Amino acid sequence: METLDAILVPGGGLRPDGSPTEWVRHRLDHAVRRRTREPIITLSAGTTHKAPPLDRDGFPVFESVAAARYLADKGVPPASLLFETSSYDTIGNAYFARTIHTDPRGLRRLLIITSEFHLARVRAVFEWVFSLSDSGYQLEFEQVPNVGIDDTSLAARRRRERESLANLATLTGSIKELPDLHRWLFTRHAAYLPTRPSPTAAEAADTY
Repeated sequence: METLDAILVPGGGLRPDGSPTEWVRHRLDHAVRRRTREPIITLSAGTTHKAPPLDRDGFPVFESVAAARYLADKGVPPASLLFETSSYDTIGNAYFARTIHTDPRGLRRLLIITSEFHLARVRAVFEWVFSLSDSGYQLEFEQVPNVGIDDTSLAARRRRERESLANLATLTGSIKELPDLHRWLFTRHAAYLPTRPSPTAAEAADTY
């Protein structure tokens, strides 16, 4: 892809102090290196797997806002930073990125940057969501190393990634239009229902 309309960085957790994890900082640093003039869109409100950290005033810290602040500190102009604070998983990352930012702004040539352990599922989810309803999107993907994750947590997260990727096949085969994804997301997906989903296994929780 010769030119980009935007760079997207999925969420990947926060440290207890509300700053991005080391592996997310590597994604963001790579986005800075790849950026010319296009906006960077940071994704995720948080995760259902654990409670969010709170700021000094007691408000929850959104992952995407913490990521955008990190990028601003790296010199990215605030006018070139977009974020969404609605998603709690990778499908939500893609859906809300599209409906909140890329569809309204006409951003069609997109680069998505994530960690190696996350790339296969990110590619499958984003290619699916951004192909719905004949959207005309062009997507590229780049990975960064799994820096800052211990071997036990990384192995547990890889297992969950494989399971989630296998479960995705049923959805991608049955949902072909964006309104159908909206309907499924808000009637079937546990992260977007009033009831709280069960937390993930402890050994993988630190990777979210």
